[in-house]
Amino acid sequence: MKINTKKITVPNQEWKLFTLVNDNGMEVSFLNYGGAITKILVPNRDNTFENVVLGYKEYEDYIENPVFLGALIGRVAGRIQGSQFVLDGTTYTLPANNGENHLHGGPTGFHSVAWESDAFETENEVGVNLSHTSNDGDGGYPGNLTMKVTYTLDNSNNFSITYEGSSDQKTVLTATNHSYFNLSGNLKENILEHEVTLDSSSFVELDEDLIPTGKEIAVEGTSFDFRNGQRIKVGAESNNPQNKVASNGYDQNFIFDDNKKEKAIVRDYTSGRELVVTTDQPGVVLYSSNSMDESLNLVEGSSRKYLGLCLETQSSPASLNHEGFPGIVLDKGEKYQSKTTFSFNLINK
Repeated sequence: MKINTKKITVPNQEWKLFTLVNDNGMEVSFLNYGGAITKILVPNRDNTFENVVLGYKEYEDYIENPVFLGALIGRVAGRIQGSQFVLDGTTYTLPANNGENHLHGGPTGFHSVAWESDAFETENEVGVNLSHTSNDGDGGYPGNLTMKVTYTLDNSNNFSITYEGSSDQKTVLTATNHSYFNLSGNLKENILEHEVTLDSSSFVELDEDLIPTGKEIAVEGTSFDFRNGQRIKVGAESNNPQNKVASNGYDQNFIFDDNKKEKAIVRDYTSGRELVVTTDQPGVVLYSSNSMDESLNLVEGSSRKYLGLCLETQSSPASLNHEGFPGIVLDKGEKYQSKTTFSFNLINK
C-alpha cells in the first residue's frame, strides 16, 4: 500500500491531491479542497481498472462545483426549508442557495474550503486525516465546530469515510459525501441499468421544492421498493408522483430498517462490478442525477442526465421541522461520530 501526493495549482490557491493505492491496484484520489473525491479505480470482471466516479477534467472546476461532485457536505447535508431553523428559541437564518432553501451547507459549506491534511500508513490501511474548524456564524450556523474527516483504504478494497465533530455551542450537524458512482467504468454507460438494493421499507415524501413534507411513505408496491433489488430505470420511467417531483428519478431519503449489515448494494452486471455500502447512519439519500445537464466538463466527456448515482448516508434535516425523523442537533461538547464504508467487489455469478 502507498500514498501519492501531488501539488495542484489553481487560480490564487494551491491544493494537495492524494492518491491512496492498495496492494490490489485499487486507487482512490481526492483533493484536500472540499475533500472532493476525483477518481476511484477498481477492476471489472476482466481485471481492467477503470474510474467509477464522476470527476472534473479541470481541477479548478471544483471551486464552483455546482453539483457537489465528490465533495464533503456539511454542516447539514440536504435541504433546510426556508433557509432557517429554530434552536432553543433562537432563529438562525442561512443563505438560500436552492431557491428559497438552504442546500448542503450553503455556498461556504465543507465543500468549499481547503482542509488541513495529514497522511498516514498502518499495517492494514493507508489514509489521510482532513481537519477543519468552521467558526461560529459560518454559513449562519452557531458554534465553533471542529471537524475531522478520515479517508482510509485497505487491501480488501474497502474505502471508508469517518466523521468526527464537536462544537462549543449547541448546533446542528449531519455530514456526508457526494460522490457520483458509475460502475460501468470510465462513464461508458449511464446508470439506468444499475441495480440497487436498499435495506429500507419507507422513504420521506418530498414536495415540489424537494422539501420533506413530514410524511413517510411505505415502499411496498411502488417504484421505491429496492429491498430485493431494482434497476434505476424503473424510477426514471415511472409515473409515481414522487419520481416526477424528482425530475423522473430519485432524490429521496430512504430510512434504513436495520435488518441487514449491508445497507445499500449497487450492481452493474455488464462490468461485473459491485458496490456495497455499510454505515451507522439512519438513512441514505438516493440521487440518480436526474437534474444533471450537459454543462459540466468531466474527465471522460460532458455530463448528462442519469450519469451517476449518489448514496448520501446521513440523518434527516426534516427533523428540524417535523417529529419522528433522525435528529441532527449536536449539543455543546457532544462528540459527533459517523462512519460509512464503500466496498468494491465483483459480482458472484
